This record gives sequence, C-alpha cells and structure tokens, in this order.
Amino acid sequence: MPQQTDAHKPRPVAAPPQQDGVLVLNKPKGLSSAACVGKIKRQLGQKKIGHAGTLDPMATGVLLILLGQATKISGHLMENGEKIYSGVIRLGIVTDTWDAEGRVLESRPVKGVDAARLQDAMAAFVGTYEQEVPSYSAAKHQGTALYVLARKGLATPVKSKLVTISRSEAELVGPERIHFRVACGSGTYIRSLAHSLGKRLGCGGMLEELTREYSHPFGINAAHDLDQVLRDAEGFAPKVADIAKALPDWPALRLGKDEAARIRQGTQLPYADAPLQGLAFTPGMRALLLDESGAALALATSSFGGKNRQDEVWALTRGLWNP
Repeated sequence: MPQQTDAHKPRPVAAPPQQDGVLVLNKPKGLSSAACVGKIKRQLGQKKIGHAGTLDPMATGVLLILLGQATKISGHLMENGEKIYSGVIRLGIVTDTWDAEGRVLESRPVKGVDAARLQDAMAAFVGTYEQEVPSYSAAKHQGTALYVLARKGLATPVKSKLVTISRSEAELVGPERIHFRVACGSGTYIRSLAHSLGKRLGCGGMLEELTREYSHPFGINAAHDLDQVLRDAEGFAPKVADIAKALPDWPALRLGKDEAARIRQGTQLPYADAPLQGLAFTPGMRALLLDESGAALALATSSFGGKNRQDEVWALTRGLWNP
C-alpha cells in the first residue's frame, strides 16, 4: 500500500480568530443552549462567547450566539426582544415540567374542544398579564433556581412574571393536538401558555414541540445549522453578523479618526461633532458609534456634560472596541 506523502495529507484547518458579532444559530433538538455555546467555544476557538434568550433542549430554532464584543449587547437585544414561536400542544396530558420532557402527572379525556372554543381560549392570552412561572425553570427563590428545588422533591413557591403576547393563533390538527403560533416579548414561557391553555379547556395540556422562528432582529431564514457551523471553520467568519445588524433600532454614526480616539479614551464627544441626521439635540437619544473603518466602537447616549453640565455631548454607555 503506497504511503501518503506530505503533499497529499489533509491540511489542518486552524481555528478562526475571535469574532465580534452575532451568529444566528438554528438550534437542534436535544441540546441545551449552553451546550451549543460550549461546542462553538471548544471547536472554533471562540473564547469570548455567550447567548441571548435561552431555548430548552427540546426546542429548535433561532438562538443568538454572541461573540467577542457582542457579548456586551445582550441586554439591549432583549429590550425590543419580540419573539415568534410555533409548535404543538398536546391536550389531555399534564406533566411536572409542562412539556414532553417531564413526568406525566395526569391523563384526562379531551371533550368539547372545537375551533371556536380554541380560538376564544387563545385570544384571551393576547395582552400583558402575570404569567405563572414553571416550577422547572431557572427563576430563583432565595438565590436557588426553582428547578433545583423541584428535582430534589422540595416544594417550589408559585411565582409569576409580567409578560406580553401581541399575537396568538392556533388550529386543531387532531383530536388531541393543537398547532399554535404566538408573538411575544422577552421572558415569556411558552410551556406556561400550553399549561394554561389546557386548564382553560378543562382537559390539561403540555408543550410537545417548539420552534423559535424569530428573535429580534433575526428570523430563522438567517439561521445556520450547528453541524454546518462546526464543520466549516474557514467559513465561520462570514456567517457572523456584525453588531450594527444586531442593533437596527440604534442609529449608527461613523466617526473620524480623531473622534474615535477620544471615545476610546473614555472622553465625551460633542454632539456637534457627530449629530444625528436631521435631529436637533435632545437628552436621552442613543446611537451606535462606529470607528473610521465602520466597525462597532461604542454605545452612546446624548446628554448634558462638560464642567457646567451644559454642553451637548455623546456620553459613553458601553465600549465595544478591542484593546
């Protein structure tokens, strides 16, 4: 058997450099959000990495992976964090986790559920209300996550949180199954919606399938499969969206070399040196400042500064530059 020469050996692919931006991932079923982050961190050498908006292991769809300086914008991504979910609710089954991953507590007959009754029940979720938090969740009680207490068989306090659902629709796809689609704000538990719907219909219910179709500002059409990302180290960088694309609601201001240097030094920048086009100065405006090359440099807020606190300036909110 002929020996493989050096010329014919596969060339090792170096890990890509640390990226600064957002990878829109289509999370596969069966992996936690943290596990997806860990795989990218280890296999693609991305040491500075996180994510925005957790998906349970059973869920699929849009998971925003934050890389490098983008790890600093998680809170701002969640500000306007509308999300769209679709999936399947199984009626007649109640589990301890309120989804298909849990232990079955009850099985009930499904009676009298028709399209009209279903629509009325789903419509009642639209608006802002206090949603019950699942006992198997990361919400904390006296510093301990509820799921830790639940797994130990300890009583978990009933907690609720204010959530907003802007759109809710569903259809029967069988005598015991409902296909649904909802648009909601950050922090909404879809498992809770499934559980509450089952109670409203009098038969119980659990979340059987879930896909996140949209997480502001990215849709699933922009998402990359995890296996594809991990296999293609050389093609990783082009898959990463820059920070400006992740913050489309922030006006972007491109600075000159001198102005960018002042920002890097933590110095306030006169508003006149970087005005928002067509807008007079008003305290409280925000902007994404770009350096002379167009890379994200900082988040800034307009305010009064200077020695007498009367100068119109951009004040640094969050630096996004690499040392």
